[in-house]
Amino acid sequence: MNKKKIFGTVAPILAASMILAACGGEESSGGGEGGGSETPDFLNIATGGTGGTYYPLGGTFAQLIQDETGIDTTANTSNASAENMVLINDGDAEIAFVQTDIASYAVEGTQMFDGPIETIQGLATLYPETIQIVTTADSGIESVEDLAGKTVSVGESGSGTRLNAEQILEVHGMSFEDMDVQNLSFDDSTTGIQDGSIDAAFITGGTPTGAVEGLAAQVDVVIVPVEADMAEALMEEYPYYSVDEVASGTYGLEETVPTVAVQAMLAVSSELSEDVVYDITKAIFENTDSITHPKGEFITVDTALEGIGIDVHPGAQRYFDEQ
Repeated sequence: MNKKKIFGTVAPILAASMILAACGGEESSGGGEGGGSETPDFLNIATGGTGGTYYPLGGTFAQLIQDETGIDTTANTSNASAENMVLINDGDAEIAFVQTDIASYAVEGTQMFDGPIETIQGLATLYPETIQIVTTADSGIESVEDLAGKTVSVGESGSGTRLNAEQILEVHGMSFEDMDVQNLSFDDSTTGIQDGSIDAAFITGGTPTGAVEGLAAQVDVVIVPVEADMAEALMEEYPYYSVDEVASGTYGLEETVPTVAVQAMLAVSSELSEDVVYDITKAIFENTDSITHPKGEFITVDTALEGIGIDVHPGAQRYFDEQ
């Protein structure tokens, strides 16, 4: 977990930009208790894989932040939640998408983290991230228990999806040892389902998820339910979860499928100044009408601090206090 990774397709540009930022920037109007007093030359947003929800939303946020603040901002791919917390800690990202449960684990230094990460603070929660257990009608898989003996992608190593899969299997009396586990991105997971190299995949993301939409255009997609009693047991053990569903019509589904969700949120580096984070927060939440992704409807000032689970950056808190 502690090994620094350079990610995305713009490593040389990112490295040069980070050097410029480290050498200093333009003084902001006030600084603040959230970090330093300088305006960075560059902001990097750590997202996830191209087939998920983080990446397209990250591109939208990057454009809004750049347009409203004048700071060059880029969204880059990553292995998502857990890696994103390390990227902030290592100084390779200033803003990151993360599941609320993973952000809390990072601050606590539990689960996949060797020790507390003290350089992250919350900006806002965004939308529910639905746990989708994806397969096809031809697979014969109709329940979580049917995954036993199958080849199943549980998300990339270090991703929140992998931990979600582990916890859902746990309440069903199962573990990764009961199946042939693959650690694949969302795109690789749906490609594997289509070509028959895997039988099913856990995918945690806002619905509709791009990779699953692509699969549904080729085959009859099935979403395996997390039934109410199992959802209740999961929430009792892990309170970050909530009841959710994949609505009928999504991916061509004829019926609504019960499942569970965690929340997606934005985290920021505590090294960013109060004024800079205030401006970032304002850029996003005063331009939500520019968010074309279906999850944009969930991104509102009224719910931005619900379930955030970690300390809120003073700049974001100031913005929400003013509303």
